[in-house]
Amino acid sequence: MWFSETLVMLRKEFVLEWRQKFAISGILLYLVSTVFVSYLAFEGVIPANTWNALFWLIMLFAAVNAILKSFIQEHEARQLYYYTLSGARGVINAKIIYNALLMAALGLAGFWVFAGFMGNPVGSSGLFLVNLLLGMLGFSSVLTLISAIASRARNNFTLMAVLGFPLVLPLLLLLIRNSSAALSGAGMAASVPDLLILVLLIFIALSLSNLLFPYIWKE
Repeated sequence: MWFSETLVMLRKEFVLEWRQKFAISGILLYLVSTVFVSYLAFEGVIPANTWNALFWLIMLFAAVNAILKSFIQEHEARQLYYYTLSGARGVINAKIIYNALLMAALGLAGFWVFAGFMGNPVGSSGLFLVNLLLGMLGFSSVLTLISAIASRARNNFTLMAVLGFPLVLPLLLLLIRNSSAALSGAGMAASVPDLLILVLLIFIALSLSNLLFPYIWKE
């Protein structure tokens, strides 16, 4: 039942985003302009560790701008209409899947732009790509839940900052460590333990979303 509801709500997300193309255009503009400013600041010469940290900071803020609007931009009347169409798990899973697909596309585009301006020091492309896609899924699962919680509070932005930092920080540190291994040319097998921890964090975030969101949705 919830799977069919998820598909219906996921289709709704794509239809709304297609009608409001300015949202994706704004995020792409943010990515390109931020990378270009970084290129001007560093004059195209940047150490590998700085490249790694700067890339993930840019992707984190892109994820914040793209995902945290998921529930905050929804009016109460529209949410009430969604309540008649789908159950809570259908809504939250559709949001997470859509945001994960959006962030995967933005992550790949961001890497292409970043590598074009700042060079590509990645030694293990396979490991970096797997880490990138898992990171986008992690950002989506964590930030979508935070957006849902913050949408029920009056002081949205303060609550997002308080909740977001401790939840995203372990994920971000693990992504940077995996990327550092990819930059140094480490093989996939050497990073399997860290990748499994990353998958575990994502699983916990997805489980919490499906457990907690039904109580938020009833409010």
